[in-house]
Amino acid sequence: MKRSGILNAELSGVLATLGHTDLLLVVDAGFPVPRDAHRIDLALAENLPDLRTVLGLIADELVVEGVVRAENVPTHNPRLDAWLHERFADAEFTTRPHAEVLGGLARQAKAVVRTGAFEPWGNVGLYCGVDVPRWFGGEDVVVPDEYASRI
Repeated sequence: MKRSGILNAELSGVLATLGHTDLLLVVDAGFPVPRDAHRIDLALAENLPDLRTVLGLIADELVVEGVVRAENVPTHNPRLDAWLHERFADAEFTTRPHAEVLGGLARQAKAVVRTGAFEPWGNVGLYCGVDVPRWFGGEDVVVPDEYASRI
């Protein structure tokens, strides 16, 4: 039996397949998941599981270098935005129009994880990164400029 971390077999398996720049979308209960998307449905009931719990567990297992959310989040759900900035402090943050999050971004994602969240604009994209010190910490390895500040 797995000792810790994410126990859901499908989610754990998808996380293991993610590589640098892959996009994982973690969404609320009302998100229109595209028919052809790899959908991992964790929703059981209202706010079970909630968005922050799922994002926090995923963050414990992934290197996240980018976070994307709807442009409404900073002004219309500032508590979520503040939590995201705290939880993903080392990531680069971007916004997209809400319609793009619901459409184009969902089609780009390697997987869409549906939570039970009843939270406005509760749809967050996570771009996978690399553990820079471990990846570029070897002798005689030249660190690219874009990663130098993270060594």
